[in-house]
Formats: sequence, C-alpha cells, structure tokens
Amino acid sequence: MFRAFLDGAFADEGGLVAIERASGAIVGFSRYSMTRCQPGEVEIGWTFLTRRCWGGRINGAMKRLMLDHAFRFVDTVIFRVGEANLRSRRAVEKIGGRLIEGRTETVTISGAPATHVTYAVRREG
Repeated sequence: MFRAFLDGAFADEGGLVAIERASGAIVGFSRYSMTRCQPGEVEIGWTFLTRRCWGGRINGAMKRLMLDHAFRFVDTVIFRVGEANLRSRRAVEKIGGRLIEGRTETVTISGAPATHVTYAVRREG
C-alpha cells in the first residue's frame, strides 16, 4: 500500500519532503495534486510527519509555505480528509480550512470503504 502511495506522488509530480534543518533528517512529506480539482483549485494532501513532529509547528509551517506557493497560481486550495480523522481535520481547520458541505467522496482503502470530506482555504484579498 505504501508503494502505491509513493507511485501516486511521483505520477503527480507534486511531492515535497520536509527536512529538519538541525539534523538534515527527512521528517515529513506532502504533495500537490490536480486530480480531483475544479478550475482554479489545487489539492494539498497525503501529508505525513514522523511521530515526534505531531502536534508541533512543523505541519502548520509546511502547509503555510505550500499555501503561499499555491496562491501564486490558484484562488482555492482544497484538502480531502478522512471523515473520521479528527486530528487531521483539526489541523486543516487551524490553517483556515472551511468544510465544503456536500463535497464528499467514498473510496476503497485496503478493501474497506472510507469517506473523505473536503475543506477549502481561499486566497485572501
């Protein structure tokens, strides 16, 4: 399953790694995608961080950099998040994500259905 995750990232050509300055270690990954977007949107997602970075400032800082870059080209960034993934939903809300009512998708992950909700962050001004 992780191999499919990486293959998808390379196919999108939008994968990024987060490297800790002090140690030079890779501490996370995220990517851009246009696969499920409407005109004027890009998606940020598939983010993971090493456990020791959970709950800290790294995720927010990484997303802020990605948002700033994306807003040079689009007006809206979307985030698809597992409906039951409350930790990730809170993280998206912390960076200004607003739930888009009615924009859900059910996909199959490891043979089981999983519903994703969609959040949007819109460019200011």
